[in-house]
Amino acid sequence: MKILVLASDKGGRFAPFIEEQIAALQACGVQIIRYGVTGHGIMGYLRELPALRRLIRAERPDIVHAHYGLSGLLANLQRLIPVVTTYHGSDINKPNILRLSKIAMRLSAHNIFVSARNVALALGEGAPSSDLKDFKDFKDLKEGATGKHTLLPCGVNLTDDQLASRSEARAVLGLEEHAQIVLFAGAFDNAVKDAPLAQEAVMKIAPNRSNDLKDPKDLKDLKEGAPRLQELRGFSRAEVNLWMCAANCLLLTSKTEGSPQVIKEAMACGCPIVSVDVGDVAERVSGLEGCYVVRTREPKDIAVALQKALAYEGKTNGRQRILEMGLSNDQVAERLMAIYQSLG
Repeated sequence: MKILVLASDKGGRFAPFIEEQIAALQACGVQIIRYGVTGHGIMGYLRELPALRRLIRAERPDIVHAHYGLSGLLANLQRLIPVVTTYHGSDINKPNILRLSKIAMRLSAHNIFVSARNVALALGEGAPSSDLKDFKDFKDLKEGATGKHTLLPCGVNLTDDQLASRSEARAVLGLEEHAQIVLFAGAFDNAVKDAPLAQEAVMKIAPNRSNDLKDPKDLKDLKEGAPRLQELRGFSRAEVNLWMCAANCLLLTSKTEGSPQVIKEAMACGCPIVSVDVGDVAERVSGLEGCYVVRTREPKDIAVALQKALAYEGKTNGRQRILEMGLSNDQVAERLMAIYQSLG
């Protein structure tokens, strides 16, 4: 089977989670062709159409798999090859982009959504109840195909380096054994990730820290006795795994998300998690000891959850949860293969 993967170009590569999905598909024997979109905005994407059509005529793939709504719209402007489009959250959560994504949904042979909330927003279906408390309650969510769409989050790789203990990882990174380290789930200067909210919650734990936060770079300034808020930015995959094994917990305070990879990556490493209730985080970690979903965006409520996570010893059972949910990249690749074959 030959699949043309179409997504935004990131310096000659796709986003890491797409690259990892491609590798898992190749391990299943799939031949992958790539088309990286270098244009920006709707007009930038539309200008790619002639080159895309030439590539399709030359390679004759069985399926085009587009990632994100704009890529799905571009892919569907050719009608020779069926298109599978995966929507990752930002293309659903932003109303101006959702309008374009909905055109791609109507044209695509199959649509993949990464969270139940995105299905609800995109298709007008009922969102999952916020009162669900246990993982077993989430098993009844529609995580299979219904009509032209499937709820299928992107998977994560499960690797041996994710098994390192906190002490082992800290020794490699040169970190103090008893330091309190909170990983911030993203870059400080990414407004969607809401670094000031994370900082304010940390300050509730360490009131001696300055309240005069002027700029995200100020988050790097530490004071004795305060938890260290570590930006997750500019690291390789191996380095991210080390930090997640070394940290006391991961903190996610995003304003919007689809199915945040960083949560599943932290689960794979057994890292405790504190997150606001965005995307599919509650679906992934509900009932998982050492992981806490905060239903408000109040710093004091986040701080309470952080204190619990900082006190948690050892690794969570997140890695096993990933397998139970079928969200290793190997498991996701098998489900993608079934979708592709259904369109053949």
